[in-house]
Amino acid sequence: MQWNFELLLKPSAKPLTEGPVWDGEHLYFTHIHGHCIKRFDPGSGTIVDWRTGTNRTNGLAFDAKGRLFGCCQGGRSIVRFDPDGSTVTIADGVEGRKLNTPNDLAIDRKGRIWFTNPWNEGNIDATEHQELDNRSVLRADPQQDGSYTVTRVTFDTTQPNGILVSQDQNTLYVAESGYAKDIARELRAYPIREDGSLGVYTTLFTWGADARGVHRGIDGMCFDRDGNIVATAGWEVSGPGPMIYVFSPTGRVLETHPVPANRPTNCCFGGPDLTTLFVTTTEAHFFRAQTHRVGWAMYP
Repeated sequence: MQWNFELLLKPSAKPLTEGPVWDGEHLYFTHIHGHCIKRFDPGSGTIVDWRTGTNRTNGLAFDAKGRLFGCCQGGRSIVRFDPDGSTVTIADGVEGRKLNTPNDLAIDRKGRIWFTNPWNEGNIDATEHQELDNRSVLRADPQQDGSYTVTRVTFDTTQPNGILVSQDQNTLYVAESGYAKDIARELRAYPIREDGSLGVYTTLFTWGADARGVHRGIDGMCFDRDGNIVATAGWEVSGPGPMIYVFSPTGRVLETHPVPANRPTNCCFGGPDLTTLFVTTTEAHFFRAQTHRVGWAMYP
C-alpha cells in the first residue's frame, strides 16, 4: 500500500516545521523560525498558533502524565509547556557548561528525558558559541524536589538527531545524522542498563559515508504498535530522495514511501485510530497520510 500525502499547511517563508505529537484529540507541531507551536484539529481541519514565543523550539514529547516537553534551541534548554501558559526550564546545562542546541527528546516511564544535543547553527543566534566539546545524547533525571540532573550518556556520536525509547524501555534508538564528510549516517540501538547508562550500540542501518558528504540519514522518527521504527530521511540531492522508511526493530527495511517535499524532518501517528501519519519538513510543510499501520506512543 502506497501512502498518499495530503498537504495541510503550505510552505512558509520562515522555514522548518518539526516535532509532531498527538494528545488523543489534537496534533501539535513546532514552527521553529516562526517561534510557535501549532495545533491541528482533525475534526474541523483548522490549524492555529497554540503557543507563541517558543524561541525556536524543535522536538516535542509528552511524558506518561501528559505533560508536554520541548527542545528549546534558541534558549539552549529543555522546557516544559504548562497548561497555565507558562514555560518552565527543566535543564540548560551539563557539567557546568551551557547545552548546545537540544534537538529531539524521548521520555521513558521513569520520567527520564533522553535528548540529543547537537550543534545546529541555523537554529540559534550567530552570537552564540558552543561551550561543550562534544555533541552527545544526554539524560535529564527528575529529582524529588522537582529539579532535574543532567548526565552525558553517549561518547561516540558526532551529531545525534532523532531519538526513541523502546516500548519495553530496554533500548535507546538514536539517529547519527550529521552532514560531515566521511562520517556514516546511521540508525543505532543502544541497550539501556539498569543504572541508566548505555551499552555498546548496534548499527541497525547505515546510509554510509562519502567524501562529498551528500548523504542524509534519519532526522525524526516514531513507533508503530509492533515496535517498528517509522522515520523521515533522505533529500533531493542524492540517493532515493525524500522518504519515509519503516524499519523493523532489528533494522530491516520493511517499506519506503516517497514524500512530496525536499527534506522531511519528523513524523508521528495520530487520529482516532492512530493510523494517520503526520509529517513535517524543512520547508515548513505539514502533511498527513492514511496508512495501514497503527502508531504507538507512551501517551496518550
